[in-house]
This record gives sequence, C-alpha cells and structure tokens, in this order.
Amino acid sequence: MATKVRMSEQSDKFNKVSYMKKLKTGSAEMVAAARARIEEVETADLIAMVEDPSVVIVDIRDVRERQRGGYIPGSFHAPRGMIEFWVDPDSPYHKDIFSEDKKFVFHCASGWRSALTVATLQDMGFEAAHLKEGFSTWEKQGGPVEMPEKKG
Repeated sequence: MATKVRMSEQSDKFNKVSYMKKLKTGSAEMVAAARARIEEVETADLIAMVEDPSVVIVDIRDVRERQRGGYIPGSFHAPRGMIEFWVDPDSPYHKDIFSEDKKFVFHCASGWRSALTVATLQDMGFEAAHLKEGFSTWEKQGGPVEMPEKKG
C-alpha cells in the first residue's frame, strides 16, 4: 500500500510539472523592463529626502510587513492592490494626497513590487519614482525606522 501512495505522489508531481504552462513573460523580466523605464532612487538619496516636505514616501508593503519590520517615519501606507484606484482622481477610491504637487517615491521590501507599481502609474500618466533596493537596505544604510505601537 505504501508503494502505491508513493507512486501516486510521484504521478501527481509529474503531472504538475509536465502540465505547467510556460509564461510569455516572467516576473523577473517584467521587473527588469519596468526598471529600464522608471526613475530609481538610491537608498542614501532617499534617506537625505526623508524630511523634505516636497517628497511623499509611499509604502506599498502589506500591513503585516510594516508591523514586523517597521516603516519609514512619515511614509504614507497605500496597499499595492489599491494604488491605481487611489491615484486616479476619477476613481471613487481616490486619495487626496496623490493630487498634491509633490515628488512621490514608492517602496516595497526589495524594489520589485514598487518598480512594477511605478511603471503602471507612469502608464496612467502619474509621475513617480521608486526606492531601488526597497526597505531591505533602508535601516542598514542608516535610514530611520519607526515601529508601530503594540496593541493590547
């Protein structure tokens, strides 16, 4: 009986591998294409801008990422899944902050999601930049980090 289970598991694994579709474009290719056409800000440069009132730092990481690792003080949290709607002035979900005449710099953990986000926003006609290496290098390079208050 144990042999049948193993054979079944191997068969399932084989079926998954053999029927997996090849994507036309992989995520790494999408990120590379986005990075080739958007403005990327180095970590040290954004650290220097952190208190500049003409710059809005937009954190698109999941709320759990912010809770675990903290966030850039003064950053605006905008979950990745809502960005296009929050930026669009014709959307019922529009956030007024995105209508301000400021420089917007988006970031995620590693710079991948923010690169794709900024490329999409650029396609919409919204000018923005992104933190090239994401939050992953922020604290290591001396960037300030604020931790959320513990509840309870």
